[in-house]
Amino acid sequence: MAEMKRGYRKRLVGTVASDKMDKTVTVVVQGLKKHPTYKKYVMQSKKYKAHDEENACRVGDKVVIEETRPLSKEKCWRVKEILERAV
Repeated sequence: MAEMKRGYRKRLVGTVASDKMDKTVTVVVQGLKKHPTYKKYVMQSKKYKAHDEENACRVGDKVVIEETRPLSKEKCWRVKEILERAV
C-alpha cells in the first residue's frame, strides 16, 4: 500500500454561486464525465460550501477551493485564492 504524502489537499476550481452567508460561499464546480453506456460526455456540476474569512468573494467570481478539516456540518473547504473577478 502506497503512503499518501502528508499535507496533500485536494483543490478544485469553481464559480461562486452564493455569498449570502457570513464567511461562507457556495461554489459550483463543473466537469465533464463520460456516460458509461452511451460514451457521450455529460456536463456534471456539484456545489460545495467553502470558508471565506474576509467575505471577499462575490457571485460570479472564479475561485480555487482547498480541502480542509470540517469547519461546520457541511463546510470542509476553504477559499484559497480568487482567480477572476465577476464583471
